[in-house]
Amino acid sequence: MKLYHYIHCPFCVRVRMALGFFDLDYESVVLDYNDEETPLKLTNKKMLPIMEIDGEIMNESLDIIKALAQKSEKDLHLDKLDTESYEQLEQYLDALGKDVHNLCMPYWAWSKEFTPEAREYFINKKSAKRGPFNTLAQNKQLFLKGLELNLGQLPSKLLPFYESDKFTILDILLASHIWGMYIFPEYQFPPQIHIYLQKVKELTNFNYHDDFWK
Repeated sequence: MKLYHYIHCPFCVRVRMALGFFDLDYESVVLDYNDEETPLKLTNKKMLPIMEIDGEIMNESLDIIKALAQKSEKDLHLDKLDTESYEQLEQYLDALGKDVHNLCMPYWAWSKEFTPEAREYFINKKSAKRGPFNTLAQNKQLFLKGLELNLGQLPSKLLPFYESDKFTILDILLASHIWGMYIFPEYQFPPQIHIYLQKVKELTNFNYHDDFWK
């Protein structure tokens, strides 16, 4: 199996966490963000993650995770995707993601993941949607306030996992979306959320920058 991914991408992190939870071996291919040729050749669109499983190319994170589940005896409780909890979580992640991305993108761009060419491409693409990165950095207090407000709703839902006493697919969806805040130098998660994320990390054998430590 081969995974094409970006380190910072939460949808790619979803798949990496699932692979770790299922204890599945795979080849990791971290693409440069300015590499349009590879994803277009594989799926006719520039969107990651892309996973090659038994000769089939897949491009949607939840479809990939469902296919991976067939290769493991470990239960990620994918039935949770058919519940109201999933629908509510998706809305919650949309709200969280806006502030997380506005805060983290200026820092992601300067991580080792990006070559100078990929960094320029990333900044130009994202600035067109979100505004100049220097403006995002200047408005960080506004985004931190929004993040704090949304994260304030989370502790009551950790039982100790998301609305459950068992680790499920919903925990991977949640953790992958907010994990990027660990790269933001002036931010610390509230203790309960940090402990929760570290438990998810343990259960999924996850290392955010693993590809760059080898």
